[in-house]
Amino acid sequence: MTELNPVLKAVTERIIARSKATRAEYMARVDRYRLREPRRKKLSCANYAHIAAPMTENDKLALALDKVPNIGVVTSYNDMLSAHAPYYRYPEKILDYARHAGATSQVAGGVPAMCDGVTQGRPGMELSLFSRDVIAMGTAIALTHDAFDAALCLGICDKIVPGLVMGSLAFGHLPVIFVPSGPMSSGLPNPEKAKVRTAYAKGEVGRDALLAAEMASYHAEGTCTFYGTANSNQMLMEMMGLHVPGAAFVPPRGDLRDALTRAAVERAAKASALSEDPIGMADVIDERAIVNGVVGLLATGGSTNHALHLPAMARAAGILLTPEDFNDLSKVVPLLARVYPNGSADVNHFHAAGGIGFVIRELLSAGLLHEDVNTIWGKGLSAYGQEPTLKDGKLIWQDSPVRSLDENILRPVSNPFSPEGGLRELTGNLGVAVTKVSAVKPEHQYVEGPCAVFDDQDDFLAAFKAGNLPEGDFICVVRFQGPKANGMPELHSLTPSLSAMLDQGRKVALVSDGRMSGASGKVTAAIHLTPEAVDGGPISKLRSGDIVRVDCENGALNFLGDAAELLARDPAPRPPEADGLGRELFAPFRRLVGEAVTGGSVFW
Repeated sequence: MTELNPVLKAVTERIIARSKATRAEYMARVDRYRLREPRRKKLSCANYAHIAAPMTENDKLALALDKVPNIGVVTSYNDMLSAHAPYYRYPEKILDYARHAGATSQVAGGVPAMCDGVTQGRPGMELSLFSRDVIAMGTAIALTHDAFDAALCLGICDKIVPGLVMGSLAFGHLPVIFVPSGPMSSGLPNPEKAKVRTAYAKGEVGRDALLAAEMASYHAEGTCTFYGTANSNQMLMEMMGLHVPGAAFVPPRGDLRDALTRAAVERAAKASALSEDPIGMADVIDERAIVNGVVGLLATGGSTNHALHLPAMARAAGILLTPEDFNDLSKVVPLLARVYPNGSADVNHFHAAGGIGFVIRELLSAGLLHEDVNTIWGKGLSAYGQEPTLKDGKLIWQDSPVRSLDENILRPVSNPFSPEGGLRELTGNLGVAVTKVSAVKPEHQYVEGPCAVFDDQDDFLAAFKAGNLPEGDFICVVRFQGPKANGMPELHSLTPSLSAMLDQGRKVALVSDGRMSGASGKVTAAIHLTPEAVDGGPISKLRSGDIVRVDCENGALNFLGDAAELLARDPAPRPPEADGLGRELFAPFRRLVGEAVTGGSVFW
């Protein structure tokens, strides 16, 4: 076995030490609920009758047997999300597969699944981050019937997978497998889409051209093909051992996808508490699995949203993950993939070039992943260095390509795109922020200049259209966008305008207590700034014209001037809380939510 990289080892050890008390508390709770008999035996006859009432007579008979596991399904199906539309038939398929595996299955419950692509730049985006915690609670409601011996989670997109993970970890005594549906076929190349968006922001093309480009990009069932949060989720589920190996990027329809779903059901039955070798979710998600997830994110240039989601998922398992951990791992984890917005390829091209299996095998060979972990598939991460295929109608796994089939997309550890990963921590007299530099040219990773301060992204866009922004290099500050202010909506709609200014030869950067999309790209963005403006953080005291420096190379974010004078200023008044479109219902969440650096969750 390859020796672990010393930084990986040291970061893992300090996470273990930091999390000793909270992890012990979590595992004690899990252990209280472990059983080696069917969960339903704990129910009263009336409770049991309610569970069995809608089943067929054969399934009722099977359920009465003490050694037949009952698999609970938590689904996030809706037919507005392209990635989730294929789940329409999954419960029916899963029930059939379960019967053939000597098990039963039931849809335990559904969780909401909003589409960030629809709500970008709209009021509904203010509910997006909070939807993750609602999904976690919905998952808990579904599984709290306590009638299941294993669970399957049907979810792919942005906040849905993190929410399902957080909710499932409350049932860490159960084996839980995540079942994806795969990416849509490639449409309009992502760089072409980006060009049209920038041209529209400049007023060079009309809405008809923009709509045509967007419709050609998002055109079928499956995940959007850029490497945003949804596809980063799928990478994480492989890296953390919660998928059937190689399931992430197989297309939605076809025999191979059906075979992988069947394999998930069969494995759930075999891994249940009734089996000879049970494996609960708590046994899979430990400190090593969390570190593997961070490494995968860095090596593939994944979504900045996971600087929020990974700490929240980790905390659900009693594990404390910090921005410093991301930063230190980033220094030793090479960037092996360039997938849009970090390159021109989409996830289908990435998968064809060797995909996650290639990445995992390369990182294992360099001692940059923990191999000796539990996964839902069994012991060890090496199985995830293989890829599934059908041979004579039978599902088998074979080694992923030894060499990348396209080094413009995917590279080995010996020849990375960059010796460092894409996420960095920025610290200074403005607070703590994160930035993603994997798609940012080196000359744009250092920006110093006067700031233009806005309390709303729409105010910036109006100033851009009116030409009322500083000439030359400048820093765009958008504040009151943190979790406590308005739920921390993504500021993705700023990207085309800021990109247009980069194309003019200017240096610009964004500084915000908000977040960017998983599709954030070539503009330097210091985001998730903590403390946020609502808490009176330094960002609330900045004024237009103040000089700010964003230095990604040295991990610094600073107001250049008299820091004591800055802190002595009165904070800007908080804008009125917006309501309508359901936002008023989330006022309690805004009061309870934690800081971005701890995951922006209402639970901790």
